[in-house]
Amino acid sequence: MDTNKQSLRPRRAFLKRAGTLLAASSIGFPAIISARNAKPTVRVLGTHVTLQEPIRQRAEKELGINLEYSPGGSAQVLFKASMDPSGFDVYEQWSNSMRVLWQSRAIQPLDPRRIDRWAEINPLSKTGRLFPENSIGAGDAPHLLLYIQADGSLGSQPTQEISYLPYVHNADSLGYNPQRVPEGQPYETESWGWLLDPKHRGRVAIVNAPSIGLFDLALAAQARGLMGFNDIGNMSREEVNQLFDILMRFKADGHFRGFWNSVPHSAKLMSRGEVDVQSMFSPGVSMVRASGTPCLYAAPKEGYRAWHGVMCLSRETRGEQEDAAYQYMNWWLSGWPGAFISRQGYYISNPARSKDLMSDGEWDYWYEGKAATSELLGPEGKATVQVGEQRRGGSYAQRFSNIAVWNTVMPAFDLTVQRWNEFVIA
Repeated sequence: MDTNKQSLRPRRAFLKRAGTLLAASSIGFPAIISARNAKPTVRVLGTHVTLQEPIRQRAEKELGINLEYSPGGSAQVLFKASMDPSGFDVYEQWSNSMRVLWQSRAIQPLDPRRIDRWAEINPLSKTGRLFPENSIGAGDAPHLLLYIQADGSLGSQPTQEISYLPYVHNADSLGYNPQRVPEGQPYETESWGWLLDPKHRGRVAIVNAPSIGLFDLALAAQARGLMGFNDIGNMSREEVNQLFDILMRFKADGHFRGFWNSVPHSAKLMSRGEVDVQSMFSPGVSMVRASGTPCLYAAPKEGYRAWHGVMCLSRETRGEQEDAAYQYMNWWLSGWPGAFISRQGYYISNPARSKDLMSDGEWDYWYEGKAATSELLGPEGKATVQVGEQRRGGSYAQRFSNIAVWNTVMPAFDLTVQRWNEFVIA
């Protein structure tokens, strides 16, 4: 497909949006013969969630290529990728970045025939649900952005080209310190509303990303009965303004301790005792628990805010770098990476491939929702799960049967970013 036929107008519009967003916040690689006889280098741009040094080292060893990781905050890396496709080969982030990346023409189509284990990828990635009886949830479920349609748009109708490789994913919620916030019951009393509960004034932090933190706060406002939404995954401009008017009053009252830009930042806020409840990603919870500070990852009665990891190829990547990039993407579905990220509470899109590389206890805890029969270690080798503990929210299937909304870039994105900027700096 000739992506150059796409209109320049949406490209300019989305580059402008990306700029505003920044303000807010085991198959070896075949031998390559060249004059220098050098290994190909793949430059990977993404967040701290997946760009971890043990992963880079393992991939380099197994693939025989060089990998350069450039992790950053979500808004930062999205802006960089949108503005400078020549600065990366592979982009790793979340599906809510796809509209920006595609309409700014920063990425090129992927050929699923070059994804060795494409057939193993489960229905969640391809249809938005694990089982037909599950609700998909509001917003941009992953399949809605996966396939490149005949008119050049992104959609759910399967075609011969895809916009990204679906890989890691999770259902996010809020983390809290049970020594400061009374422990709730999963799916019964734990609630997004805790983020806007006056009892926690001055001890609340939010992820600094308008296409993520916005939904945490919208779910909180709705749970507290402060307002409602016709479609929380596609808010009207009036609803966006009403929500931020409410949030600005909370901000003026000193309700928020701050806004975090990375997973390590969120972990420090809680492990240092600066916050009691906050937006959190699963690796942050693991970091806090590994530090010795108690932290529970809520299973909100309103449902989770879900996301799906995307791995994209820069429009500028060609030749041996492109071949190496495909090998790197295929490696992510080879088993070991999925087992590794499961220990920080994440899932992989072809989980059966990782099962044999996890202990029975690990699989039962992380995927089946069973009580731990032994102490379980996190990615850093420190204990994060104690004997008898059960994963909050239950099994993989149960968690993804309770999705309220997916991370989404809505049509009202410009207004959302404008109001988010005002909210953060007020």
